[in-house]
Amino acid sequence: MRLDDAPESENVDDRRGMGGKLAVGGGLGGLVIVVLGLLFGVDLRGKLPAPANDGGENRAAAPKDGYKQFAGKILGLTEEVWAEQFKANGYKSYKKPHMVLFSQGVRTGCGDAPSSVGPFYCPADDTVYLDPTFFDELEQKLGGSKAEFSQAYVVGHEVGHHVQNLLGYSRRTDEMRKTKRENEYSIRLELQADYLAGVWAHHADKKYHILERGDVEAALKTARSIGDNRIQEKMGRRSHPESFNHGTDRQRYAAFSDGLKTGDASKKKLDLYFDDEQTPFDARAGELRNPTLFGR
Repeated sequence: MRLDDAPESENVDDRRGMGGKLAVGGGLGGLVIVVLGLLFGVDLRGKLPAPANDGGENRAAAPKDGYKQFAGKILGLTEEVWAEQFKANGYKSYKKPHMVLFSQGVRTGCGDAPSSVGPFYCPADDTVYLDPTFFDELEQKLGGSKAEFSQAYVVGHEVGHHVQNLLGYSRRTDEMRKTKRENEYSIRLELQADYLAGVWAHHADKKYHILERGDVEAALKTARSIGDNRIQEKMGRRSHPESFNHGTDRQRYAAFSDGLKTGDASKKKLDLYFDDEQTPFDARAGELRNPTLFGR
């Protein structure tokens, strides 16, 4: 990525080295937890594993590895793009989210979280939480990429959940919790967040020329690696569409690609993800059906 001219956000808090030692189980269950935040990205209250605190705290200073600056530039680009897109599309003023970098574990408005939960957005405090070591797990265990634009796609996805929270799409999904359509609406929300990540990247590149050779391929590799079907295969299971709640690899790839290509943040386009008639849900495949969004 080319970030020399990108604006840097002042809303990044680097707490790495300051967290309590929160533990969580490993194995196949741990693999699910690793990707929970990235895939779900909404209010995690009641979904986070109960952390075990060993009574000690690590008070070491945050590492001087330049990651705060990198994260700040990605967040700064999202701030600029979404402020402009909210104005251009007649939405209310954009409220900037915060970002917290952490290690081991962190206390949030949505509960305590160990680092293995992966990146996630907490609507209770309008904050994206990220332990950068997650990207090693993403590459080694899930077959994704830890290249810079792949990481930017993940941040863009989580900020996409913030955008959804501001525009009311998260509330529509919350209303379906504990109903027969809960998984379906979770898929709609997640695929829309992938699309929003693409929309952000489209406008960031148009203004600052951030993309270099291989960047898009790296992000698309990650999008494919975190499809529900791929995750279940990594766990050694057969694919069970009735249990999907994040989107298949094909549809996550397609949603991000469409946003990156069109840059269309209009209400008309975003509403398609929640339109029962134009975008029906195929329960047998665990996919949404709309050729405009996903092809045939």
